[in-house]
Amino acid sequence: VIGLAIGAGYILYLINNPTSPLETIKLNEADGVSITYSRPYKKDRLIFGNGSDEALVPFDNYWRTGANYSTDFSASKNINFGGKELIAGKYWLYTIPNQSSWKVFLNEEDGSFGFFEPDKTKDILEIEVSSRSLENSIEQFTIDFVENESKLYLRLRWDTTEISIPIE
Repeated sequence: VIGLAIGAGYILYLINNPTSPLETIKLNEADGVSITYSRPYKKDRLIFGNGSDEALVPFDNYWRTGANYSTDFSASKNINFGGKELIAGKYWLYTIPNQSSWKVFLNEEDGSFGFFEPDKTKDILEIEVSSRSLENSIEQFTIDFVENESKLYLRLRWDTTEISIPIE
């Protein structure tokens, strides 16, 4: 953090060369589906696990699903997200990871910075997806769109864990 300014109830952070860089990925221009998130690194830390083991992301706890800012998911038209209808708009995507599955939420609030939990009354969608273990560790948290067996997925990977959310 280079500077911190406080005024009119707002805190402004100026970050130069963040350790968890911000990235936006797009499915394609025609679909208008994109996700913007900050990408933390593993840095020899235990990422997913029990709180008693000092995991960075403890099982069964809220995770903003990235670093610094909320992870923002947007769609310019209605889509099917994880088997549920999603109305076009911009949403905060957050998760509650567990060893065998993750709960994934979309919330009306987006564009947030900081370490606070969402207002659960503004959740508009909740799904649960299975997680799987990866053979090789992923150093930097990565979200991308992938096609598998002619189906499209939003994939989240970090360390040795992956989830895939079907999108239509």
